[in-house]
Amino acid sequence: MSSFRSPVMPASPAIATITTALDALLSLLHKCRTSSDHHKKVLSPCITSGLSSDMFLAGKLLNLLSVSPAGDLSLASLLFDRIETPNIYLFNVMIRGFAMSHEPQKSIFVFVRMHRNGVVPNKHTFPILLKAFSSSKNENPVQIYAQVVKFGWNSDPYVRNSLMSAFANSGHIECARQIFEENKEKDVVAWTALIDGFVRNSRPFEGLICFLDMRTSGSKVDQMTIVSVLSAVGMRQYIWFGKLIHGSYLVKGRVICDEFVGTALIDMYSKCGYCDDAHKAFGEMSPRNVVSWTALIAGYVQCSRYENALLLFRNMILEKIKPNKFTLTSVLTACSQTGALDQGKWVHGYISWNKIEVSLVLGTALIDMYMKCGSVDEALLIFKKLPFKKDVYPWTAMINGLAMHGDSSRALNFFSQMLNNGIQPNRVTFTGVLAACSHGGLVKEGLQFFQSMKKNYFIEPSVDHYGCMVDLLARAGHLKEAAKLIDEMPMEPTPNVWGALFGGCIVHKAFVLGEIIGNHLINVQPYHSGRHILLANLYSTSQKWEAAAYVRKWMKGKGVGKIPGFSLIEVDGVIREFVAFDKSHRDSKDVYQVLDGVMAHMMVAGYFPDTNYILTFDVNDG
Repeated sequence: MSSFRSPVMPASPAIATITTALDALLSLLHKCRTSSDHHKKVLSPCITSGLSSDMFLAGKLLNLLSVSPAGDLSLASLLFDRIETPNIYLFNVMIRGFAMSHEPQKSIFVFVRMHRNGVVPNKHTFPILLKAFSSSKNENPVQIYAQVVKFGWNSDPYVRNSLMSAFANSGHIECARQIFEENKEKDVVAWTALIDGFVRNSRPFEGLICFLDMRTSGSKVDQMTIVSVLSAVGMRQYIWFGKLIHGSYLVKGRVICDEFVGTALIDMYSKCGYCDDAHKAFGEMSPRNVVSWTALIAGYVQCSRYENALLLFRNMILEKIKPNKFTLTSVLTACSQTGALDQGKWVHGYISWNKIEVSLVLGTALIDMYMKCGSVDEALLIFKKLPFKKDVYPWTAMINGLAMHGDSSRALNFFSQMLNNGIQPNRVTFTGVLAACSHGGLVKEGLQFFQSMKKNYFIEPSVDHYGCMVDLLARAGHLKEAAKLIDEMPMEPTPNVWGALFGGCIVHKAFVLGEIIGNHLINVQPYHSGRHILLANLYSTSQKWEAAAYVRKWMKGKGVGKIPGFSLIEVDGVIREFVAFDKSHRDSKDVYQVLDGVMAHMMVAGYFPDTNYILTFDVNDG
């Protein structure tokens, strides 16, 4: 049997018999999806009998092991290494296998071996190889581009479009644009590759301009084009553009709305804040897959409609649609924002029951949910179960969660452990660290961390970090230092930054400075009831009754009413909302009786409410 047979079906009866036997072996391999040992047992007869030396048979085995879901790239490599003179087909199979794997850079090693063996690449080699660069953003495809030119494939449209995608996905969008402009015949694939490249490089506006140029050129627009354009629209939040695309191409039937386009439409409307339109687009989709369900759930979360997200998730489970990791991450975020601990625990149980791998992203979502629902010990348990090599996100979730619970020492201890493990902090990490210092009154430590951001970690402090520092200084009574820091901010202070200083003035009875800041806040946010109420509190505390009355009169004249406080509580898996002084709830009488009982017990125990900072008049009184 020749070892140089091309990968076409052999005609020999003996080979046909072997092929039938091989098909049985392949079928058996498909059934052994989870065990590498089973793969080895099935493959042993093929290797020991010399069947792997036949190009056709080796091709079928390599294709199964390297590309199919039942595959095993380590075994494919073992089999490939036993072939003395693999042909271009077998090299392409191995390159494709690694390009689709978690180690796409290894496909380049296969290409280097192919080059050393003197095997000339064909038109299929480079598009497959370039997918590895699309998967690995740190690689530069320029060396492969030189090989494309060397072997004369730079004029092939399929190869050129693959080059554009590879350059764009690896962050070299200008190189992709140059290849596009050098292309004499720009088809829909080329236009779409460039639009998608701009989107992937966070340049959506240029992507939309490119789409307008595409329309002017008279090029055909297909489904993938619409998906890329809708992504760009969502990033820019150009709802008018998105509705124009929806009406002109989808409603009129110029482009068929399949699950990919429908999901992109849901995502676009959600990112633009039009969740009802996203829900309508979802309702018009048929069929709906897990990606479309996930897109709408994530959209509801993004629009802060968490109860809608949880309800949709329940409907998804009832429809027997199996959620993926992205679905569960969004649902856990909804649970964390509403305090729905029972539902969060159910999701955690679902992950365990279905043996879903807890990735770092999913694990971080679980930590965040348990932290925000008050279950610190459960969050710590999840953190410990995550892989040893954790990235910055679970560490940050723990630091922020502990800071939120006022456990400053443990939060800073986690930060120290994170640094010792060689993990570089990000902006969000420092927000948690500074918040921990603020809650713990650790002024010296907070200043050191704040200064280290730029000096040691090359992170430019954002307005949130300045806000944390102002809050830290103001809480500790360092009001002049806080005011000086605001003056030195490289950006415009937000009302929240001024509000942190204002709160410190009230607590430390700095009435003169507080009056200045309070009036500034009212000028900046004239219809923010909380600013007026705090200023009135300050006037009342300093016994400036006329000024307090003037604030009341101004609020009434402008129709600025106090927004009632509310709380959420989960009972038997149902989230219930309670509004201050509201008696519309059917159990409100019992609720207030229990509340009165709690207050009585507090007073017996020696706790009395501090009414110094409570507004003593009703804004709606005459």
